Amino acid sequence: MIKEEVGNTNGRHGLWRDNVRTISTYLGIAAGSFIFAFGLNYFIIANGLAEGGFTGIALIIHYLAGWPVGTVLFLLNLPLFFIGWKMWGKTFVLKTILGVAAVSVALDLTQGFGLKTHDLLLAALYGGVLSGVGLGLVLRFGATTGGVDIIARWINEKSGISMGKIYFLFDLFVLSMVAFLFGLEKALYTLVAVGVFSQVIDRIIEGFDEAKAVIIISQAVPQISQAIIKELDRGATILKGQGAYTGQDKDVLYVVVSRYQLLRLKNIVQEADPRAFVIVNDVREVLGEGFRRPG
Repeated sequence: MIKEEVGNTNGRHGLWRDNVRTISTYLGIAAGSFIFAFGLNYFIIANGLAEGGFTGIALIIHYLAGWPVGTVLFLLNLPLFFIGWKMWGKTFVLKTILGVAAVSVALDLTQGFGLKTHDLLLAALYGGVLSGVGLGLVLRFGATTGGVDIIARWINEKSGISMGKIYFLFDLFVLSMVAFLFGLEKALYTLVAVGVFSQVIDRIIEGFDEAKAVIIISQAVPQISQAIIKELDRGATILKGQGAYTGQDKDVLYVVVSRYQLLRLKNIVQEADPRAFVIVNDVREVLGEGFRRPG
């Protein structure tokens, strides 16, 4: 009887956690959609700039015909829903519809909010940052935004052309259209916005937990590893290596530290072995003990 009650309690707790996670996901997608829409309307559209991908196509149609951007974006994606359903199944399509619908509704609801400025560079920078943060949140919470994502994935599976090349060619096409229709200056400022937008999305998806991965080859690996544990409160891994020229066995120490701890780590190595060979690599995101937890 006791075991049954415990099992029921664990089941209720698990169901509660699942419900909280689901609600958080929908709230995150909604928040991201509105941040994206606000950045696009307030800075990009208000100053006649554009974007890459299907959003750029929707903006061009909006400028030429006056149609609502969100509605146009959703209509452009409709044929791709059927391709996604046929190629990758119901789950993929439902996530895509969710992402596209949330962004489209947010764009139309925030239409008319804008800051007209003579400094198009500031508009491109702030518009790129805000829209990048918003779309990054939408993607991070599990929704997809269709458009070029579906086209690139489909072409990649059919022909083997890399998705990166397809994204580049599509954005180049959109920017060429902007330059032809609205002038080279608008296209160049749009390019700035697209660049900032892409970088911010990468940061949101991959995380801000920048760290340094350090490889240390030294005769004093045991002393260095102990100092890292005591002084930096970090773990480390000792690997076994062999010198290619000498054929001698060597200890190789692998450790990940925050960028603020890198200088202290260098000092530790220098004090223990001034002749140590040290390699430092950038790490975008670290999950685990001492860093951000997974999930």
